[in-house]
Amino acid sequence: MNTTGQRTVLVTGSTSGIGEAIAVAFARDGATVVVNGRDEERTAAAAERVHAAAGGTRPIPVAADVATAEGAQRIFAAVPDVDVLVNNTGIFEATPVFEIDDDEWRRYFEVNVLSGIRLARHYTPRMVERGWGRVIFISSESSVFIPTEMVHYGMTKTAQISVARGMAQEVAGTGVTVNTVLPGSTLTPGVRDFIADRIGPDVPFDEAERRFVAEERPTSLLGRLIRPEEVAAMVHYVGSDAASATTGAALKVDGGIAPTIIP
Repeated sequence: MNTTGQRTVLVTGSTSGIGEAIAVAFARDGATVVVNGRDEERTAAAAERVHAAAGGTRPIPVAADVATAEGAQRIFAAVPDVDVLVNNTGIFEATPVFEIDDDEWRRYFEVNVLSGIRLARHYTPRMVERGWGRVIFISSESSVFIPTEMVHYGMTKTAQISVARGMAQEVAGTGVTVNTVLPGSTLTPGVRDFIADRIGPDVPFDEAERRFVAEERPTSLLGRLIRPEEVAAMVHYVGSDAASATTGAALKVDGGIAPTIIP
């Protein structure tokens, strides 16, 4: 696989979990990685962890809330151009669908979908001008296998696939690709808390993980949660020269949870 050395990679929501693992994967490949989160201290600390894990060029921490236009402008001012954009920022929470009010539907769309649209709208045309670029939306198996307890989350993940496909069509033949990656339930701090809430805080985590997968994700072919590094490996590939023929695609790294053939 060709490396991403000398390229700049922006990973939103990269202060922990999948985002941080993705940042490490690209940093190990020699890229200059922009680490992003909302809090300055957390963002700076994550950048230091990425550097400690990967070495090479020191990551650039940019604290900004990409769910807002003001936050996006802060990123554009700090990093006007990137070669690889990974739209990873996202939120999730279990809520009965008929209890989700208008404001919450809007919040989920703004954080999970509009944040990525806003960044892609700025960076993608610049990639086209240079003749190379990668735009990657981190979706979810929930996009095609809607979780009853998180319909609002599933809606946003489906929307990401549609947006990415349309953008890929718009930049066809330019050397720029746009794709979505669909992780399954992944062992991140947020998912750990989610499982503790669903299974019980006093249950040892190994047992809670087993029960959660068996009871709430029984279609998993792995029989366990995915690890952030496993998702990062797929994203790193999609963001590389080797993935030049992969565009407009929805790529599962879900351990077989979604019982569908395509995507």
